[in-house]
Amino acid sequence: MSKEINYRVNVQFGDCDPAGIVFFPNFSRWMDAASHHYFIQCGLPPWRAISEIPQCVGAPLLEIHTRFHTSATYGESLDVHTDIEEWRGKIFIQRHRVLRGDTLVCEGRETRALCVRQTDGRLKAITVPEFIRAACS
Repeated sequence: MSKEINYRVNVQFGDCDPAGIVFFPNFSRWMDAASHHYFIQCGLPPWRAISEIPQCVGAPLLEIHTRFHTSATYGESLDVHTDIEEWRGKIFIQRHRVLRGDTLVCEGRETRALCVRQTDGRLKAITVPEFIRAACS
């Protein structure tokens, strides 16, 4: 079981479409920010600063699934609850639940791969080290 970490979002006027509803790509932006916040709150340094993984660039997004349950609007505070749903060697799946109080606004799953930059500049997925998994437990 992984830790669940909360990331708070205050919806701004510019986050909304002309109808006053949060424009859907902003949920992906907030989930991405929550993903980075998750690992920092688990006690890990930013990806680029992990000395145990030379040339680490982080965990690029491979796939995302989002399901919307209700809308959100300007002035609301949302909480993005994030955890690791599954570890699979070089990839992991993060789960995000965006709540307004007790109301589930949307949920998403991100598949990410831990990557390093090779000498030729290309990215290569590597097995997620045990110390990262342990920090998230």
